[in-house]
Amino acid sequence: MRYFTRPALILCMATMALTACDPAEFDSDPDVRRDARANRKCVIAVKAQTKDEASQLNTTLPIVEVNQYIVDAPTLQERWMCRTDDAGEPTQLYRLGKG
Repeated sequence: MRYFTRPALILCMATMALTACDPAEFDSDPDVRRDARANRKCVIAVKAQTKDEASQLNTTLPIVEVNQYIVDAPTLQERWMCRTDDAGEPTQLYRLGKG
């Protein structure tokens, strides 16, 4: 019985790790991968700044600038702008106000 539980546990843990990732991070296009990483890192930066664990990327507001993302912090009802460098690392955060 013990022999069968170890592979099942490893498979379960691997599945859980993959579901936490954005599928775009595995895309063959390097620009898509960089954008997905920047999205994820901006959300993490806003969560760290606001302590709002419900923060998420806003996909409804259009962004015309490169390397800029809008992140909503719904618990605080705030909206944040995140700027990144070309590698996808957050460089600046701006609170835009109530969302």
